[in-house]
Amino acid sequence: MMNFSQRLQQIAANPDALTQLGRGLEREALRMTQNGQLSTAPHPVGLGSALTNKWITTDFAESLLEFITPVSHTVDDLLSQLNDIHQFTYSKLHGEQLWPMSMPCFVGCEDDIVLAQYGTSNTGRMKTLYREGLKHRYGSVMQVISGVHFNFSFPDAFWDQLFGEQDGETRQASVSDAYFALIRNYYRFGWLIPYLFGASPALCGSFIEDSDTDLPFKKVGKGTYFLSNATALRLSDLGYTNHEQSGLKIGFNSLDQYLDGVRRAIRTPSDAFAEIGVKEDGEYRQLNANVLQIENELYAPIRPKRVTDRGEKPSEALSRGGVEYIEVRSLDVNPFSPIGITADQVRFLDVFLTWAVLSPSADMDDAELACWRHNWSRVVLDGRNPELELTIGCNGERLTLQQWGSSVFTELLEVAQAMDAAAGNDAYQQTIARLNTWIDDPSLTLSAQLLADILEQQGIGAVGKGLAKAHADTLATSPFRFYSVAQFEQEAQDSLVKQQEIEQADTVSFDAFLDDYFADIKADMQADHTV
Repeated sequence: MMNFSQRLQQIAANPDALTQLGRGLEREALRMTQNGQLSTAPHPVGLGSALTNKWITTDFAESLLEFITPVSHTVDDLLSQLNDIHQFTYSKLHGEQLWPMSMPCFVGCEDDIVLAQYGTSNTGRMKTLYREGLKHRYGSVMQVISGVHFNFSFPDAFWDQLFGEQDGETRQASVSDAYFALIRNYYRFGWLIPYLFGASPALCGSFIEDSDTDLPFKKVGKGTYFLSNATALRLSDLGYTNHEQSGLKIGFNSLDQYLDGVRRAIRTPSDAFAEIGVKEDGEYRQLNANVLQIENELYAPIRPKRVTDRGEKPSEALSRGGVEYIEVRSLDVNPFSPIGITADQVRFLDVFLTWAVLSPSADMDDAELACWRHNWSRVVLDGRNPELELTIGCNGERLTLQQWGSSVFTELLEVAQAMDAAAGNDAYQQTIARLNTWIDDPSLTLSAQLLADILEQQGIGAVGKGLAKAHADTLATSPFRFYSVAQFEQEAQDSLVKQQEIEQADTVSFDAFLDDYFADIKADMQADHTV
């Protein structure tokens, strides 16, 4: 079996294998008023329909925007598209701004958070009802924590170099296996991402008021709490996590194992969620009382994905065609970037994910996965501690974060060199060289920079409002780079027409629509004697 360097050399023989990577971004951002309060205004009409606009939608709440780029094959195109989406959005916000951090810190009460609305169609009503269920299950404040999702795929040329000639079925299986190998290595080494790019070292008191935490929080200003060496509290138990899912055993050794775990989760009843009720006094409170209402509720720092056909569930798409791309979900919003992410971050992810798929990746049982997750937790809470040691799996051997990080960066540099040779420049090597200095000097990381500003300005609020205004000013004077205003205006108009068509096409009641959507799950539960 070839080692990492040999596999990299084999891939690099075809430049297209390393220059035609597929990338897409999804950035979430809360709308805020100029005085720093959560916006309670509806989704801006000028942005079109949140149900059908391909670039601009909403996530959990009316105030939580989500910007979506198409797949790009260059970093410049990707960031130009995201920049343009931000610019157009700002032109329709009527003086509102976008909160520049992952953790919200200006929510008066949960009732101020209006659930995202998608119209009167059965599809739109289901999307809102799903969010109603999230509200009852976990509370609304947790659901408006923002992040950046990075969608990533390798081109056919990559797989051709790696696997040679294969028939369609064999290639599909080989690609899925390779992506799951990448996912296992992501759990092993992906703590580098919150270490480098975590940007939530502090949070508002509302996140710890009702918790039983014994973490050594310190307080600054009127109500900002921080851990001195924290990197990404968004990824901690105080952030966007799901305790009810902690007992799920979803493995990543194969597509079949993963799908079996997901299907089991969506048909497993939850006693805690049953107490909420599904339909009370004629009003729905959640889609169902299972551990997962739908597959999207599964919390994970990385997901295998495939583009779904109309009406198809994510697991059905994966079963049909195998893994098409992966979604990295552990990126905090970069508060220092007007668009929430930088070119260095994208290039690092390109290099890291390529390294992860080419490096050896043995199967991983539940116990080992738990050990790797523990490393993540330690980095999230104490990652900038220069004495922090991480465990190598469950074997007990330990290395400092700096020792382990430096070892990984040695091989990341090999990938960067191969990518630059294929592209004819040195952009990736520059990125890896810059970020390598952050391994030995934690003060250079995003979390350290942000915490320094928070301490200087006595709280998250002042820092956030200052950055929001600066970003708004930057985008107001920045030229469109990829799209035109006319394209955005047309998409907004078209999306409203599409929503109306969907609403007019409904021929069954909402109850019947839900019964049909969940028919297979109910049948499975009855077959398993779980209801």
